[in-house]
Amino acid sequence: MSAEKGSRNRPPKSIAKDLDACLQCGYCRDVCPVFEQDPWESASPRGKVYMLKQLDRKGFMDRILAVFDREIKVTDDFVERVYWCTSCGMCEEECHVEIPFPELWEEVKGWLVDQGVAPLDTHRAFLSRVSNVKNPFNEPESTRGDWSKEFLLSSKPEVMYYVGCTESFRMQKIAKTTATVLKAADVKFNIMGEEEWCCTSPLLRTGQKSLTESFARHTQEQMRISGANVMLTACAGCMATTKRDHTKAIGPLGYEVLHVAQYAEKLIEDGRLSFNRTIPRKVTYHDPCHLGRHAGVFEPPRNVIESIPGIELIEMPRNRRKSRCCGAGAGFKAQFDEYAVNIAAGRVQEAIDVGSEQIITTCPFCAVNLNAGAKQLGVRQPTIDLMQLILEALGPSV
Repeated sequence: MSAEKGSRNRPPKSIAKDLDACLQCGYCRDVCPVFEQDPWESASPRGKVYMLKQLDRKGFMDRILAVFDREIKVTDDFVERVYWCTSCGMCEEECHVEIPFPELWEEVKGWLVDQGVAPLDTHRAFLSRVSNVKNPFNEPESTRGDWSKEFLLSSKPEVMYYVGCTESFRMQKIAKTTATVLKAADVKFNIMGEEEWCCTSPLLRTGQKSLTESFARHTQEQMRISGANVMLTACAGCMATTKRDHTKAIGPLGYEVLHVAQYAEKLIEDGRLSFNRTIPRKVTYHDPCHLGRHAGVFEPPRNVIESIPGIELIEMPRNRRKSRCCGAGAGFKAQFDEYAVNIAAGRVQEAIDVGSEQIITTCPFCAVNLNAGAKQLGVRQPTIDLMQLILEALGPSV
């Protein structure tokens, strides 16, 4: 389908409102990780807003451009530029008029999807896979909980561990590590197994919104059946989506959503989790965009790291609200892997420059991409999940 179909429609008023607020100051350009990779104005947040403004004022501009026999329209190149974004949120962080850019870009993508000109090829498969087998990896639903067979799951859990698609099917090591840490703290927990459905983050971040409400209601029902009032996740994307986007879709959830970093901090404070091993190591913490800027969780992971004997936590210059994106978000790595790894390599270099021996993070996508960045640089600067560091500090007996 030609991208020109969308040229017959102006952006909806909800998008136009934010476009009118933009001052075209350009502060967003200086902090945009993808603009750094391809410094054309069309790749910057400001450039994309400018193009959208012209579409919004199409009637006026058509009269002007008619003189030059030109037309403003939604082209395939423009659609690709809209997806040239990791939804990291740094543009919003720097915006002087406080435009909620991550929400804006998702709404623009949704509008493009409605026009039939998006998403991009790689992202298009997400919808059919999640619709059919409830995960974007096209794995059988029945195998989602296979990793958990060695654990004793409780029929009356304190918490439900929402594992997420990536840890269920691609990074089971983190799932097993998280479960082992919960077991070591004597936490009664359970998982949803094949009844756990994708949080729909891969769909929402690429403008495909149709499944979120029904999937959120399914998760809500599984939590009701479990009897637990706390849902844990070790994935920053799952945490932000189930807490924020599911609430937007269906209203109050009726249970608390926590990242395991937050829960681990509480377990340490309550004396249920203690460390038996000293780890003499210099580490730095990478804030995932979904857990940090998007969910406001900055200190719990750091508090956990600093509670481990022997660990020295060194901050990178860009941290917390100003943290640099790893490059993997919003389907950017799926479609533009080379550029995503370039961004990650820059972040790894920051860690090396401050004297870190290891990067700790709380997102499986960050871990994968940062390790790819280290490989590109040809350096030994491993990135591990916080749960892996906790397990190491618990000692050999665990």
